[in-house]
Amino acid sequence: MTRIPTHTIEDAPQASRPLLADLVQFSPTGKLLNLHAQMAHAPAVLEAYVSIRRATSRAGTLDQPVRTALMLAAAVVTGSQYAQEILATLAQRSGWEPAQVGALRAGEDLGQPQTDALVAVIREAAADCGRVSDATWARAADAGWTDAQLAEAFGCLGLATFTAYFLNYAATQPELTWNSSRPVS
Repeated sequence: MTRIPTHTIEDAPQASRPLLADLVQFSPTGKLLNLHAQMAHAPAVLEAYVSIRRATSRAGTLDQPVRTALMLAAAVVTGSQYAQEILATLAQRSGWEPAQVGALRAGEDLGQPQTDALVAVIREAAADCGRVSDATWARAADAGWTDAQLAEAFGCLGLATFTAYFLNYAATQPELTWNSSRPVS
């Protein structure tokens, strides 16, 4: 049973309505996700989520496939099945093959040394409260990731963790079906 009420755009608190209207455009189901519908109950929570999401996509330099790989890798560590399902869907929609998504979910490498090095940073950070060993950090830097990109990857970790923790906290129920043809943002 969920712990926080689920809203529609029409019955959500007024401050949440414009954010929900924007989010529905990018939903993998074409409808509000339960995640967003519950976050809307506390407009500050929904706004925080949307702000991190916008910042990582609009101001970020990491491309969508890399961002989704990082977020999926982080979600696996959080133990949120719902977050993993959402992010696995987004990862496939951003170009990852089903086998690669499976590898991310299993904590395995993708076979792309540069991306694997950055994913390793995020996995380690997610598993140890943001701490990353010097060796893992150096591997990512040696693979060609800049200090700015390594810092930006933290935004993906933050978004995935924020989302997964909320889902766990609110006991949010996942949607039953996904539409993989929806646009990614």
